Amino acid sequence: AMDWQVLTRELSLYLESQVRVGFFGSGVGLSLVLGFGVAYACYYLNSIAKKPQLVASNDRFCRFLEEYCPVVTETYYPTIWCWEGRVQTLLRPFITSRPQVQYRNELIKTADGGQISLDWFDNNDSSYYPDASTRPTVLLLPGLTGTSKESYILHMIHQSETLGYRCVVFNNRGIAGEELLTPRTYCAANTEDLETVIHHVHSLHPSAPFMAAGVSMGGMLLLNYLGKTGRDTPLMAAAIFSAGWNVFESIESLEKPLNWLLFNYYLTTCLQSSISRHRQILEKLFDMDLVMKARTIREFDKQFTSVMFGYRSIDDYYEDASPCRKLKSVGIPVLCLNSVDDVFSPGHAIPVEAAKQNANVALVLTSCGGHIGFLEGIWPRKCTYMDRVFKQFVQAVFEHGNKIFSI
Repeated sequence: AMDWQVLTRELSLYLESQVRVGFFGSGVGLSLVLGFGVAYACYYLNSIAKKPQLVASNDRFCRFLEEYCPVVTETYYPTIWCWEGRVQTLLRPFITSRPQVQYRNELIKTADGGQISLDWFDNNDSSYYPDASTRPTVLLLPGLTGTSKESYILHMIHQSETLGYRCVVFNNRGIAGEELLTPRTYCAANTEDLETVIHHVHSLHPSAPFMAAGVSMGGMLLLNYLGKTGRDTPLMAAAIFSAGWNVFESIESLEKPLNWLLFNYYLTTCLQSSISRHRQILEKLFDMDLVMKARTIREFDKQFTSVMFGYRSIDDYYEDASPCRKLKSVGIPVLCLNSVDDVFSPGHAIPVEAAKQNANVALVLTSCGGHIGFLEGIWPRKCTYMDRVFKQFVQAVFEHGNKIFSI
């Protein structure tokens, strides 16, 4: 990148020269346009494009990341016309491409009589790992109302395919087209379904290296699971993207007027839509008319989620769902990517000090990127910064992981 001082000096020399190019008759118009462009470039290079902050107390983990996942130490250049957090969050689903992925669906039973839908990408054409029994496996956890069809999940699978890995997507109950067999859906705090899935996948491929990646609420669920299990998990490592660390802070941020208008109300309607087709079985336990009147995520959780999972109050649920309270117990290497301008997970609520107390945890904090945004390039159709972090870290774990597992 050009040094901003060099750009400023060149602009000054240009304006002093009073070049006449016939633009609007005097060249002043072109001078103003070029001046603004150079000034904006200076601002972008000086204030927007920055190296992420890498927070990790373990020097060995840091050196591992610097060598095998160097993207976390390089300057992140957000899309120059689209770097603000809210804008990145809103545009990513519309701008990014949707790679074609052929899934194999599997329905597995749960102890309470329910069922979970798993979407497998077996990658049987893998030339790097032709033996399916030892082919590395990545478990992917989508966000709050997300499924295996989300563009960010499709991109993760595309990245994994190029490396020869197998992927399996954990769809939360009732949102991927399957029927609810019991009046129960999911939440960020209850890890029973995730434990069932991890045990199932590991039992099918016990000799295959195994790790997981969670996005947004999927990341929160994965962190809460890791905080509960410590080292007692078949997962080698985990990658977390745009997790909400403190639910109280996340909800407060999303209830600010602009954020409510842009995100909160829409997500609430998505939650309501995801349960509306299961109304017949759910209304045995819930006042569905009241649930469908919710206008915020907090109201939905108060009337539905917290009640479903037996919490005395919504505050009890939010406290239990906040991964920041479990970070100290994580027992395997975890890389967590957040942007400090993410309105779903405010920068001041990211548990930097807690992360420093656990040698297994590394935080990568960008100044821009929004929520699952991380757009880069002039026209960010394909690979995002998040995709590159995912690809490099997963490859580092599967191919060089022995260098960090003794930390």
